[in-house]
Amino acid sequence: MANIHADQPPAYSPGAALMDLSIFLSVMVLIRLVHVPGLDYMGNVLVNSGTTLVVATLLMYRRGETWASLGLCRPESFKKLAVITLVALGLAIAFVMAYKIFLSEYIVTAAGEEAGVKDTRFSDMAGNLTVFLSIVSLVWIESAFEELLDRGYLLTRLERIFSKIPLSLVIAVVGQAAIFGFRHMPSHGVDGAITTGLIGLGFGIVYVASGRNLWALIIAHCYLNSMSMVERFIDSY
Repeated sequence: MANIHADQPPAYSPGAALMDLSIFLSVMVLIRLVHVPGLDYMGNVLVNSGTTLVVATLLMYRRGETWASLGLCRPESFKKLAVITLVALGLAIAFVMAYKIFLSEYIVTAAGEEAGVKDTRFSDMAGNLTVFLSIVSLVWIESAFEELLDRGYLLTRLERIFSKIPLSLVIAVVGQAAIFGFRHMPSHGVDGAITTGLIGLGFGIVYVASGRNLWALIIAHCYLNSMSMVERFIDSY
């Protein structure tokens, strides 16, 4: 998959990118304070991410960008798409496994967290296949939103901001992973935030190495989150 872009993003200054990123991150943080009555956990998560996605789209529009320029267009080869998806999954899982084997126990202890605390965010799907399937469908939508926001928008803005200094791409990949993990801390704890950040790191590396392939990362993200939901559903019995 040599190039999946429908077009190339236009050039704009690091200062302009910094201004856009400041607006984007402010919305991403502040919208989390909004809770829509009558919506469950996933409903509010989608409202938060959807609102941030709208803001990101508007900021892109004013710069003459499209999501296609960031990698959201039809892949040239579905075989290569599958390979990139598998590579993304393999790298993310490898990072997480290495962390779990060598550091997780120490991080949990240092953070004062209790290992094996039960996650009650999806307790309403316990033993209910219909609810489980509805939640999984919402999780897929959120997975796609996160790839657009974190790998697509956030990483490219960070890269533009640091474009005048060496290793700007490395800073962008690591930076988006750190932010991706940090914003999951309220619901996942320190240990879970680090795990999430490592997944974001693996996905970020594959994103830039594959020619900015968002579809492969969306599929990989959906798969990981689906497996997590299946594990929760099985444990609920």
